[in-house]
Parts: sequence; C-alpha cells; structure tokens
Amino acid sequence: MLLDRYLLAARGFGHHLRAVRPGGWGAPTPCADWDVRALVNHMTRGNLNYAGLLHGATREEFLALREEDALGDDPVSAYTASVRACAAAFAEEGALDRVVDYPLGKLTGRRALAVRTTDSTVHTWDLARALGAGETLDPGLVAWIDEDYDAIFAGLGPGIFAEPPAAPPGASRQDRLLTRFGRDPRRAGPPAR
Repeated sequence: MLLDRYLLAARGFGHHLRAVRPGGWGAPTPCADWDVRALVNHMTRGNLNYAGLLHGATREEFLALREEDALGDDPVSAYTASVRACAAAFAEEGALDRVVDYPLGKLTGRRALAVRTTDSTVHTWDLARALGAGETLDPGLVAWIDEDYDAIFAGLGPGIFAEPPAAPPGASRQDRLLTRFGRDPRRAGPPAR
C-alpha cells in the first residue's frame, strides 16, 4: 500500500515533467533556490539517494550526492529510471523494516518511503505551479499525508520545516497541507527570483 502511494505520487510528478517545454527548464518554482531543472534534479537524485540508503549508503554519502546532476541530456528518462530504481529498492524483501541512515535521523525503510512519498507529492505541486498547470493533487495522498504527518515526521530533528503561517479560515485540505510545508497556494505563481 505504501509503495503504491509512492508510485502514485511519482506518476503525478512525472505527468507534469513530461509537459516541460524546451525553454521551460529555467522557469522559477515555489522553491526559491530552484528553477524547474533543479527541482527535477532534486527529485531524480532523491529517488536514487533513497535507494542508496536502503543499500547501505550513509547520511554523509546521501548529502554529498544531493546536488549532483542526475538528469544528463534526458531529464524525463532519468527521472523515470530513478522512480523504477527507488521502487525496486523499497520492494526488496525486508526493505521496509531495514533501518537507514537518513540525514535527519535513523529511520525504518517504511518511514523513509513515507517521507519520500510526501516529498514527491509536495514537489508535484511545486512543478505544476512553475508550469502554470493544474495544481490539484491526488486527494487520497493529501488526506494520508495530512492524517499521518506526525507519525511520518516524528523525531526528525528540531524544526525540519520552518514554522508555517496558519492557513486561512476555510482553506481546503490541500491548501492547509501545502501551507504546512511552507507553500502559499494563494500566491499567484512562483516567487520572483
């Protein structure tokens, strides 16, 4: 079930990724330090790094590789291959119970996959916003992250995310979740760079 959620989130990101136009890689995203290419690299490299953790990589190795280019000349194929590699690693026998050396603390594979799924979901919105595409996330993923947030992120160091402002009254569940991750869904488009 958890692996299915990850694959659903990864497909959502991939859907928007396939819509990036040749001149769109430098477009700003809601992640102030990243343009579209950097965001896609973050997702691709992240998938590969999570697979590495399951195969014994250390937090230092994870962090050292975090910004390394994983896209080459074909970002869509690189991302797709990284999703397959990540899913295959988490599908290995015993992977969900394995303890990995995550940069913010030791985690079981199960929790690492939950963090990866959450990251994939939130960054799907970032990519959609950058591209001016439909921003509606899968409601099942939004509900799951919202309901399991405390269990997913418990003990991962103080202040894993900056304290977000409160969502406005009447905000949708998706908007409340995005606000929790430091996004402002009411803002029109990505921030100026």
